[in-house]
Amino acid sequence: MSNAPPKIRFRDPQIEMAHGAGGKASRRLVEGLFAPLLFQSSTEPLADAALVNCNGARVAITTDSFVVKPLKFPGGSIGELAVNGTVNDLAVSGARAQALVVTYVLEAGLATEMLEAEVRAMANAAERAGVMIVGGDTKVVEHGKADHMYITTAGIGQPIPGIELAPSSVRPGDKVLLSGPIGDHGITILLARGELDLEAELCSDTRSVLPLVEAIAKVAGGGLRWMRDPTRGYVAQ
Repeated sequence: MSNAPPKIRFRDPQIEMAHGAGGKASRRLVEGLFAPLLFQSSTEPLADAALVNCNGARVAITTDSFVVKPLKFPGGSIGELAVNGTVNDLAVSGARAQALVVTYVLEAGLATEMLEAEVRAMANAAERAGVMIVGGDTKVVEHGKADHMYITTAGIGQPIPGIELAPSSVRPGDKVLLSGPIGDHGITILLARGELDLEAELCSDTRSVLPLVEAIAKVAGGGLRWMRDPTRGYVAQ
């Protein structure tokens, strides 16, 4: 067994916004710095969720953070997105979400009305998705140190019987299926911020994709090789 130090391949001199955008810069950061230091024992490529064995039972685990500005946008809000994003990371990893825990990072001065609206949005999204929110944490930072609120989630799920997903299973000639239009959510957010000199009536496509995954699994079975949650840069990857 080699005792050589892990090989760090990340050479960017500083962290930029692009490193959190889910594209090539994010991949360089994760695969070049985080993975060599934190996941040395892992033999599988990093995916939307990790499948681990707990005393003989397979469990899917995922985590995500949501830093959306504005908090509310056409078709959804940060609270709904936090639930659906976590449920979907588990779904495309072949698992049904069973429970979520949530952490709120709140900015001092945040109106209680805004917080209540997002807590209600999370509760309603969880009910629609059929998942329980079982715990969490709350932190408050100084005014001006956050965009009103950030939400971090962790989710645990039960693998769906009959499907085994891995990027190594993908073969030339496999069909690629998309669950809907690409980019609706991202463009909706940019339009809501006023960052595009465009006018368009777009809505975010935030929703649980678990029903789609279960339908595909029922039809395709073992022919289903790999899935990804197509947010931000993942389709391009």
